This record gives sequence, structure tokens and C-alpha cells, in this order.
Amino acid sequence: MIMPKIFFLLGCIFSFLGVALGAFGAHALKQKLSPEMLQVFEVGVRYQMYHAFALFVVAWAMHAWNLNGAGASGWWFTAGILLFSGSLYALAFSGLRWFGAITPIGGVCFLIGWLWLAWSVWKNIR
Repeated sequence: MIMPKIFFLLGCIFSFLGVALGAFGAHALKQKLSPEMLQVFEVGVRYQMYHAFALFVVAWAMHAWNLNGAGASGWWFTAGILLFSGSLYALAFSGLRWFGAITPIGGVCFLIGWLWLAWSVWKNIR
């Protein structure tokens, strides 16, 4: 069962980056970004952290309950972090508003990930 380990590792990496980016934003970016763009950056960090923890949940569910179908939710969460948080970071640093058009795609990935995880649990209850 390598997939739970992959999602645990991804959770660790995204958590590390979330803490590092959060500290960077709180200290180094306050003077460089407008308050609006700093808030955009902070939303990216917050959702990255939420879904890094979701990757730990996926790893745990796959290991503890043998939920092989839950792996897809981990990939949806990973895509969501990259698209949602990544687009917000790009928007904050560049100011290019078109990056904001990518953000909802990442949000949909998060939603699909949560539904997929719930479905994986549900189908294993019955």
C-alpha cells in the first residue's frame, strides 16, 4: 500500500510549504503587497493548509479502512491545492487578474475531493 504513504508525504510537503509561505507572507510580504493582495495570498495559504490536512485524512482512511477508492480524492485535493492556492499566489505576486479565473477550478477540485472521499466511505459502509 504505497498510496497512503504518497498522500501522507504530499500532506507533509504542502504543510511545510504552507507554514513557510504563511511566515513569509506575515513578515516579508507586508511591505511588498497591497493589503488586498496580501489577503489574497493568505486565503491561498489557508486553503492549502486545510487541504494538506485533508491529504493526511485520505492517507489515514486508506490505511485504517482500506479505502482504495479514496485515493482519487487525494489527487483531487492535490490538484485543488495547485490550482486554487497556486493561482492565488500568482495573482498576489503578479497582480494579473486573469489568474483569478483559475481559482474556481481549484475550488471545484476541492469539492470533488470531499465528495469522492465521502462516497468512498459510504460505499464501504454498506
